[in-house]
This record gives sequence, C-alpha cells and structure tokens, in this order.
Amino acid sequence: MKNNLLSKLEDKSLKLSKGHRKIAAYIRENYDKAAFMTASNLGKNVGVSESTVVRFACELGFKGYPELQQEIQQMIKSKLTAVQRMEVSENLIAGNDIIRSVLSDDIELIRETAEKTSKKDFDEAVKAINKANKIYILGVRSSAALASFLAFYFNLVFDNVVLVDTSSASEMFEQMFRITKGDLCIAISFPRYSKQTVNALRFIADRKATVISITDTVDSPMAPYTDHLLVARSNMAGVVDSLVAPLSLINALIVSVTLSRKEEVYSNFNELESIWDSYQVYEKEEEPSDE
Repeated sequence: MKNNLLSKLEDKSLKLSKGHRKIAAYIRENYDKAAFMTASNLGKNVGVSESTVVRFACELGFKGYPELQQEIQQMIKSKLTAVQRMEVSENLIAGNDIIRSVLSDDIELIRETAEKTSKKDFDEAVKAINKANKIYILGVRSSAALASFLAFYFNLVFDNVVLVDTSSASEMFEQMFRITKGDLCIAISFPRYSKQTVNALRFIADRKATVISITDTVDSPMAPYTDHLLVARSNMAGVVDSLVAPLSLINALIVSVTLSRKEEVYSNFNELESIWDSYQVYEKEEEPSDE
C-alpha cells in the first residue's frame, strides 16, 4: 500500500488519545482478527465503546469504520496462508446459509466494482488493445482461468493473440522474449499475488511494451509496471478466491472491444458459423416433421 496502515498507526500513536492508542495497538498485534470484526466487537475486545472505534477511524482520515476495516482486509489478503483463509471464512460463515452468504458477497463485489471502475481508464485500455501489434494474455494459478476465458473470445476477434502458458517460469519468458514496443500484455492477478506475474511485468515494462493489469487495488504490486490499471474487487471464500467481479469486468472488456470492431467481428462470426455448421461443432435441433 502507498500509506501502509501499520506504519500510519505507528507514526500517529503518540498523538492519539489513550483509548485510540489501545485500538491502534490491538490492530497492530491482531490485524488478522481485527479485519473481520465489527466496530462493536473490536471495541469489546479492546475495552472501549463502539463510538470510540468509529472516532478512531475518522481520526486516521477514513470516512468511517467500514473504510478502515476494508483497508485492514486489503492489507492481509496477500498475507494469509490457505489454512488461515479457511479459518477466517469458517468464522464468518459458520451457522449461516453458505450459498446465500457467498452469492450475496459476490453481488456486493460486482456492485463495488461497477461504482469504482474508471470509465476513462477502461476506454483507454480498449483503445490500447485495438492498436496493439500483438496481444499477450497472462494469468497464473486461479487467474489462469480468467486469462483463458479472455483469450478464447479475443481469438475470435484478433489473429494476434498469445495465451501465455504459465506452467513453467522459464518457458513463460521464452514465450514472451519477442515482446516489444507496439505489443501489449493483459496481466491478471489477485491476492495472493503471483510473484511470477510481477516478474513478467517487470520484463515486459523493460521491453517498452504496453501493460494492462486487471487486479484488485491501485496498490497492487503490478501497478508500478502498468500503463492501464483496471480494478475489480475480489474476496476470499475459504480457500477459494472470489473472482466473479473480475470476470464481469473481463466480460465488459470483451463486449467493448467487439463493439468497437463491429464490421470485422460480424465478418469473422459469419465465417465461423459456416465452419461450425460444416463440421458439426454444435448440436443442432432437429427440424420438426410435417407429419
């Protein structure tokens, strides 16, 4: 993060009131627990009132406690192990209707992404894609599914798309060593961030190629190597990364690119429909008989 929360708490500690110092100390020592506590629960654990917790958040420059809590959660997302993530999720969901809890959280992530995505950044990313000589798409681990989805549709539109195989770090660089100015890489990564992806972006930036990063925050380790940053909210449900909002953002990117190249896409799909029909790619419904 640009202004690491723990450093901020350390710097401000001497200027805080006694009650606020107690909250700051608790968060520094137990941020993995505090991240998912309500203001009331945090107050009880510290020994102060809920209103004191809310005032503490405002004292740090946040609009309220939810904003402070979100920053603590963001801070720990890349730090928690799979086992710790499972424990946190079990505490949050235990006793609740799991399907409704998970789906409700996903709906909220899409809503937040829709509110916070910059239309200007999004439109500039689309323009950069359309003028690229070659498009590389990169996603490691759980983000590989998103990269594959994006590459599938982009291959129906462009003839210059490379889905980077990330099964081997050395082979990944071998696939990209020709990348140069005029080319573009769309990289996707969410906490826990892939070191492989960050290293690849450092290499791509050195080669002067354009980088579009799809990630969860402007403070992502991908940001320093990125020309166009697209932010989509993600969260964790047990050991599973919730990538519903990033997928929705990618859907919007695909739709926007195809609409910007309408005539070319129509031509491609007319030809593809003929090929699919000739080689029976899809099941066809039987024509109703006249009998």
